Amino acid sequence: MREINANQVIETVEKLCIDANYYLNEDIKYGIQNFMESEKSPVGKDILNKLIENAEIAKEQNMPICQDTGMAVIFVEAGQDAHIVGGSLTDAINEGVRRGYEKGYLRKSVVKDPLDRVNTGDNTPAVIHYDIVPGDKIKIIAAPKGFGSENMSAVKMLKPSDGVKGVIDFVIQTVDQAGANPCPPIVVGVGIGGTMEKAAYLAKKALLRPINQRSHNEYYGSLEQELLEKINRLGIGPQGLGGTTTALAVNIETFPTHIAGLPVAVNISCHVARHAEAVL
Repeated sequence: MREINANQVIETVEKLCIDANYYLNEDIKYGIQNFMESEKSPVGKDILNKLIENAEIAKEQNMPICQDTGMAVIFVEAGQDAHIVGGSLTDAINEGVRRGYEKGYLRKSVVKDPLDRVNTGDNTPAVIHYDIVPGDKIKIIAAPKGFGSENMSAVKMLKPSDGVKGVIDFVIQTVDQAGANPCPPIVVGVGIGGTMEKAAYLAKKALLRPINQRSHNEYYGSLEQELLEKINRLGIGPQGLGGTTTALAVNIETFPTHIAGLPVAVNISCHVARHAEAVL
């Protein structure tokens, strides 16, 4: 059994929250640059260029890429042979979020209750997803999620008879209805299978995959490309001002499901698709 001190978790999460909000991931940067070359709209092309400029300024000045620094979503792959000492893992993660949002001057956007709307003042609690895996290490991914895009996400319980056409229609409809709200160009995470909540989890997790990596399953890799092409023919374009770059990527994750169901979730992210990871 390998011991990991809770303080290590706190320090790691603190840094990940800041890094995820300050630095644009390289796959996104290259993706935007590639789409700049093919973008048909002069306005759209200029917007894509400004997104790169904005990211470079944020990196140089050590400041958030966007004012909405998100609700902290943390994915944890905890090795079954790792043991946290000096405190609980959940408490350590929340303390790391608390410190990261304070130290990084990140906007605190979390309210204690969804109806009384009183701000917690430190962006906690985080939404934490745990996965127990073999080994003695702990992998932590911080994926702060802004709600301009989160609000445009959706879940639908399709019937098995709806098939792949039903999935395609639902994804396209969700993006089309979102329009300019999620600040396109967007990254689209799609979860198919499991149950209602599993599909939503898969869609969120799909956003962690680099946009230049297609699904390892050839069928779903082809479906990702088909969806991307259809989305970019909607004409929404960068920041909703028209063009051929509405999405940078569509990432699909799947899970076995019940014979009577076909759950599908769409989780939309703005171009930043914030996430940073570390292994303890």
